[in-house]
Amino acid sequence: MQQFCEQLLNGLNLGSVYALIALGYTMVYGIAKMLNFAHGDIIMVGAYTLLLSGSKFGLPWWASVLLCTLICCLLGVSIEKIAYKPLRNSSPLTVLITAIGVSYFLQSSALLIFGSNKQKVDSLIKIKGITFYGINISGESIVTLGVTVIIMILLTLFIKKTKMGKAMLAVSEDKGAAQLMGVNVNATISVTFAIGSSLAAVAGILYMSSYGFVGPYTGALPGIKAFVAAVLGGIGSIPGAMLGGILLGIIESMAKTYISTDLADAIVFGILIIVLLFRPTGLLGKKRIEKV
Repeated sequence: MQQFCEQLLNGLNLGSVYALIALGYTMVYGIAKMLNFAHGDIIMVGAYTLLLSGSKFGLPWWASVLLCTLICCLLGVSIEKIAYKPLRNSSPLTVLITAIGVSYFLQSSALLIFGSNKQKVDSLIKIKGITFYGINISGESIVTLGVTVIIMILLTLFIKKTKMGKAMLAVSEDKGAAQLMGVNVNATISVTFAIGSSLAAVAGILYMSSYGFVGPYTGALPGIKAFVAAVLGGIGSIPGAMLGGILLGIIESMAKTYISTDLADAIVFGILIIVLLFRPTGLLGKKRIEKV
């Protein structure tokens, strides 16, 4: 029972990171109707920023977090302006190829600058773990779960209560109608990329604090799994991204412990296929009827 509880906690910890990354996917798709497959590589850029600011230059943790978030935010907005904005009316295949190209560009740039070897990143989380009824809870787990819950609450309030949040909802429903009502569609999409990339930076900080290494391909697999989480929960749905991330983390953790480490990823993707066969819109996704 103790082992089960510890693995459940590990799954919640990992799932929280997936959820934060998945929120970026689902926000961009829900509002801009684009899949930003370079999103995972923004995590890698944030991790290298963390490495340089903390381990190399010795900045305090709060300055490292702010710098990491700022760099990722600016990178996300720049990618949207340079690569995705000209393609808004293009075919999904064109957007997909461009996104993959941006992803390879970021990975190759990191490979040229930092080399192929993984480098150790010092954890920013200095909180000591606790033992609760014989279950060891690390400081990283406490901070990761707490930060994820706080971000979800703040993001929900932002979407529902602020003018920009309501503009995002309007653009997600109908860009043309929103523009006629005075909504600045370009600015709204840019803010969406900025928020999504900032969430990726936070996810990268938490992920690196737990695993401690960064390489040019660090963000690739977490990015793919977060996309799976977004689809599983219902891409375009913020609660769905949260639910999908948590479920994915728990399933992966349990599969590694009780079935096989080698088969864990296959089990995760297999469950996604099963869910989509019976509910193509995902667990919390809604069917949309489009008039033509």
